[in-house]
Amino acid sequence: MIELADVTFWYHGQPEPVLADVTLAIGEGELVLVTGRTGAGKSTLLGTLNGLVPHFTGGHLDGTVAIAGTATSSRPPREFAHLVGMVGQDPLAGFVTDTVEEELAYGMEQLGLAPPVMRRRVEETLDLLGIADLRRRALRTLSGGQQQRVAIGSVLTMHPWVLVLDEPTSALDPTAAEDVLATLARLVQDLSTTVVLAEHRMERVIPFADRMLYLPGDGGVVDGTPPDVLKDMPIGPPIVALGRLAEWEPLPMSVRDARRRAESFRAALRTTTVNRAPAPAARAEPLLTGSGIVVRYGATVAVRGVDLDLHAGTVLALMGRNGSGKSSLLWALQGSGPRQGGSVRAAETDPARLPAAGARKVVGLVPQNAGDLLYLEHVADECAAADRESAAEPGACRALLDRLAPGIDPRAHPRDLSEGQRLALVLAVQLTASPRIVLLDEPTRGLDYDAKAELARTIAALAAEHRAVVVATHDVEFVAAVADRVAIMAEGEIISDGPAAEVLSGSPAFAPQVSKILGGDWLTVADVRAALPEAVG
Repeated sequence: MIELADVTFWYHGQPEPVLADVTLAIGEGELVLVTGRTGAGKSTLLGTLNGLVPHFTGGHLDGTVAIAGTATSSRPPREFAHLVGMVGQDPLAGFVTDTVEEELAYGMEQLGLAPPVMRRRVEETLDLLGIADLRRRALRTLSGGQQQRVAIGSVLTMHPWVLVLDEPTSALDPTAAEDVLATLARLVQDLSTTVVLAEHRMERVIPFADRMLYLPGDGGVVDGTPPDVLKDMPIGPPIVALGRLAEWEPLPMSVRDARRRAESFRAALRTTTVNRAPAPAARAEPLLTGSGIVVRYGATVAVRGVDLDLHAGTVLALMGRNGSGKSSLLWALQGSGPRQGGSVRAAETDPARLPAAGARKVVGLVPQNAGDLLYLEHVADECAAADRESAAEPGACRALLDRLAPGIDPRAHPRDLSEGQRLALVLAVQLTASPRIVLLDEPTRGLDYDAKAELARTIAALAAEHRAVVVATHDVEFVAAVADRVAIMAEGEIISDGPAAEVLSGSPAFAPQVSKILGGDWLTVADVRAALPEAVG
C-alpha cells in the first residue's frame, strides 16, 4: 500500500537531511505508530505520504514515495485525496466550513459523492466519534478536543485507503482518546484501512499498534514491533520505564500484561510508603480567589458558579473531559476572556480591569495554541518586544528562553520552531513580566517525554519561587509528575478537588499507568525508584 524507496529529504537552507535513505513498506490494514523526539522529522515523514512534502513545504526530495503503486511526485496532493486522508496537528487550521455537519460533508462534496451517500456517512461518522450532539455547532465554539474529533471525522467520511494522523489524541481527554483509537483499530480490522499516526503519548497508542517507526533524529528510521523498538529507545512511556526498572523481558505493552508480572513489586511495596515530597501547605491568603465564576457563550454555559483559590508554591492540575470548561475558566481567571458572573481577585484587584501590561504582571497565561501569541518575524524580535512591554531589562526574555530551551537561533521565525521550542518562547515571553500566577493550557501538546520532563522542572522552579501554577491538561502522566493538587471539572463545575495522589489514584479515567499497575498512592516510576533503590524482578 505504502512504499518508500531510498527517500532523502532536505528543507532549503538546512545543512543536514531530515530523512536519509529511508526505505520501508507498509501493507494494507496495518496500524503504524511513528514516534521520536520533537523535531526528529515525524511530521515530515507523514507529509511525504500524500505529497505535501515537498509540493507545499518546499525542499528537495530524492527517492520514491508511492501509494497503491502511484508515485506522489507524479501528481499534486489533491489527486491523492481519495487514497490518503491527512489530519494535521492543528485541526482549526484545516477547517474550511462553519459547522460540524458541513465540515464532515465538505470532502465528500469535492469527491462528487451522491447526497444520500454523503448523508449516510455523516451519520455513521457522528456516531463513531461520539459527536452527534455537536452536528450543528459552529466549529469556532468547540473545545480543542472537540475540534480534533471533527477533523478526524472530516477525513473518515471520505473512506480513504490510508489514514495519516499527526498527534491525533493530543487534545483529547483519556476516555475520548481511547474511543478514537478504538475506532481507528476497528477501521483497520473491519475495513483493512491502513493507519499511520505520529503520537508522543505512546502509552495511549502502543496497545493498538502493529508496528512502530522510531525516528532517532539522524535521518534514519528504526522499524519493528513495539516491544522490539522500545527495547533500545532512549524515550518511552511509564509502563516501559517500569518494565526496565523491574528488568522484565520482554517489556510489557499493556497495563494488563504489566499487572500480571508485577506481583513481586506489589509485595515489596506493601511494606513501604511513597517517598514523595509533601504538598506545600496552603497559605492563609491565596494569591488569587475566584468566586461564583460564570462563563456563557450564547445559550451554552461553559463555567457554572466555580469557586477556586490559588496558593503560592502550589501546582494545581485542572482536568476533565473535552468541553468541561477548563480553558474558559483559565481565560476568566486571567481576565481576557468573557465572564458573565462572579468575581476574581488577585493582587487586590480584578485582572480584567487592568490594562494589558498591568495584567501580565499579575497573571500570565499560555494558551492551547502557544503560537497564537507570536506575531513578529524573528525570535529575537519577540524577546525584545517582551522586554519592552514588561519594562524588563534588555535580554531578560532571552535569558529565560535559554534556561527553558537553549540554543534557539534568534534569527529563526517563530512559526518554524518545533512545538516544544514555541512553547518555551511563549512561556519566556509571559514570565518576563514576572507574574505571581502562571496559567498553562494544554502545555504538553506536541512535546516528547524529554521535553515534558524539562517543562516539569520549569514548573517546579516556578512553584519554588512561591508562584501559583495552574496546568489544564489531559496528560495524566504529566499531572502525576508535577501536580500537588488536582481539580476535575464536568459540565462547567468542579466536581472533585484534592491532593493529586488521592484524586488520581481513585479515578479509572485519570489514573496514571503506574497507579493502575501497582495500586495505592504510587503515581510515577520515580516514586517507585525512590522507594526501591534496587529493582525487584
